[in-house]
Amino acid sequence: MTRDSYRIAVFASGSGSNFQALADAIREGWIPGAELVLLVTDKPQAAVVGRAERANVPVFAFRPRDYASREAYEAEIVARLNELRVDLVVLAGYMRLVTQTLLTPFAGRIINLHPALLPAFPGVDGVRQALEYGVKVTGVTVHFVDDGLDTGPVLLQRAVVVAEDDTEETLAARIHAVEHELYPEAVRLLSEGRVRMEGRRVSLLSPSEPEFPQE
Repeated sequence: MTRDSYRIAVFASGSGSNFQALADAIREGWIPGAELVLLVTDKPQAAVVGRAERANVPVFAFRPRDYASREAYEAEIVARLNELRVDLVVLAGYMRLVTQTLLTPFAGRIINLHPALLPAFPGVDGVRQALEYGVKVTGVTVHFVDDGLDTGPVLLQRAVVVAEDDTEETLAARIHAVEHELYPEAVRLLSEGRVRMEGRRVSLLSPSEPEFPQE
């Protein structure tokens, strides 16, 4: 682990396709200076664990039932994040609600990915919700995490057109393809210091623009 790297921890519970997209983007040099330093998973047998091992990323796998509360296992997670000097927490299919134990020390430094254009269709099954509602356009949202359900400030969004013959599977496949592009883009913007958040409003700075106005 290099001293000046932008250190990222990914939280995931499933197959880890977005973990892989981020790992690939970093390996290929698309996010200069970034480093995956930890995978956190609540599913020790999840496929994402194998992806992390192949990418030489350390894994902290835990079973929630082994702890008295969410706060208890999050306290252990926070200790590990602090030990590794993690700059950014990336939720990538992490199927656990997070508490203030994690949110408070990492306020403004936790992002999540949602398969819809928030605030539409929050929660689980965003793709199915969009199809059942009959929208013509849905998409992908990267947002900061707060104490609500998919209610944090929006960082990036990208639209996906819903075809007349779409099924949940076909629409989900196109949405996943967009996720694999949009999440690395969001992490790159953050790693380069090109994101400014004021309340709910998130501004993206150009590469030459300073993060804070100069006097």
